[in-house]
Amino acid sequence: MLIEALRLRFEQNAHRHTGVDWADVHGRLQGSPDKLRSLLEMEKTGGEPDVIGAADDGGAYLFCDCAAESPQGRRSLCYDAEALNSRKQNKPQNSAIDLAAVMGVSLLTEAQYRELQQFGEFDLKTSSWVATPPDVRRLGGALFCDRRFGRVFVYHNGAESYYAARGFRASVRV
Repeated sequence: MLIEALRLRFEQNAHRHTGVDWADVHGRLQGSPDKLRSLLEMEKTGGEPDVIGAADDGGAYLFCDCAAESPQGRRSLCYDAEALNSRKQNKPQNSAIDLAAVMGVSLLTEAQYRELQQFGEFDLKTSSWVATPPDVRRLGGALFCDRRFGRVFVYHNGAESYYAARGFRASVRV
């Protein structure tokens, strides 16, 4: 069922992967059961994964969350375990980095987030944690992005913060 959902989404959103043939993507998927598990987790948490762009030099395709808003099943998370452990009260259930690790995916980088926005308007009502540079994280911060007023914005917040409308978008190479 997952592969069929991915195929339908792939066909309905050809603008995200111009010139890419489903048969090539399907072949990569069949040879990657661990990546299929990650894609299933992305799907189950509301990410609506799809291929973004063409294959890289090694022939791998980048699947990215393409849900209109930050995936519902991955919201209300602080940034990482250190941030989660620093909270003394009102702790969220988990952190974005830890949940991504369990799912076998990566948080989008700022560059990937901006690339995603070339294929549609995402996070008009929500925001998404993105991979944060170590120098920012060492100072207690973390980065998140959203799209407002026709532009992509990158912000900072304390890594221990969490909001009902902030989650994370994931990617996985297959």
